[in-house]
Amino acid sequence: MQDYIFSFEDYLKNEKKSSKNTLDSYLRDIGQFSVFCSANGISDTTTVKSNDITKYFEYLTVMGKTQSTVSRVASSLRCYYLYLVRIGKISTNPVVSVKVKSAERKLPETLTGSEVLKLLAQPSGTDYKSVRDKAMLELLYATGIKVSELIELKTININLQLGILMLDGKKNRIVPIYPAAIKTLTNYIKNVRPAIISDDDEELLFTNMSGESLSRQGFWKIIKFYAEKAQISKDITPHTLRHSFAAHLLENGADLSDIKEMLGHSDISTTQVYAKLMKNKYARDYKKFHPLAR
Repeated sequence: MQDYIFSFEDYLKNEKKSSKNTLDSYLRDIGQFSVFCSANGISDTTTVKSNDITKYFEYLTVMGKTQSTVSRVASSLRCYYLYLVRIGKISTNPVVSVKVKSAERKLPETLTGSEVLKLLAQPSGTDYKSVRDKAMLELLYATGIKVSELIELKTININLQLGILMLDGKKNRIVPIYPAAIKTLTNYIKNVRPAIISDDDEELLFTNMSGESLSRQGFWKIIKFYAEKAQISKDITPHTLRHSFAAHLLENGADLSDIKEMLGHSDISTTQVYAKLMKNKYARDYKKFHPLAR
């Protein structure tokens, strides 16, 4: 069983070019399923049947896992067994015939324009940490990239003269950067980054203050800190600026397909959640401001 997981990991890394978060999530889900199989007398994943998958999903539900978690696990196992079909270890994917109740998709929390400005204004000092933090926040809101992408960015991914960010991976994309963010990034790259990095050969654009790789959790603490400073009461997550980027572009007239490309979504249906978010906002505004709607 473990041999297939190792080769699957290699497939995710080198062929699918999956992000670290996706990789970690898939391997964790499959590892936990492997433990369940062993506990139930199944020593080889190639012998798993659809009813075994169903029992596992039922087990997760009994253990108190949410529907969104079960859906995520189903996605992980579906990808794993699709890989086993691909390499000829099994003939059919046992997950395909298992019906999984779709989790209700919650609309993402976004910041208003004024809240974004307050947040971006918080790292206002000239010390190295403040300059670095401001550059990270500005770049997130300017481009809508994921935090996982932010902490993995290399200096070659950014072109300040052209004002663009170039992202490689499963879906290559180029995203423009607005002038204020370019100015902030230029200050960071020229005056601060050389003093922070511990190795002149370091390729990462952003590191922690010790010159080592930033973690997603580390950045989450940074954004939480500045949200509290800005007195923003909303539940801030590492994806909040990404959601706000998309929602504000759509609200100001950007085409949904263009937003899809900038976010790196493979399917327009993923991007359409922001259109639904805007419809809800318009409905609230209508009820609030139309004289005959109250």
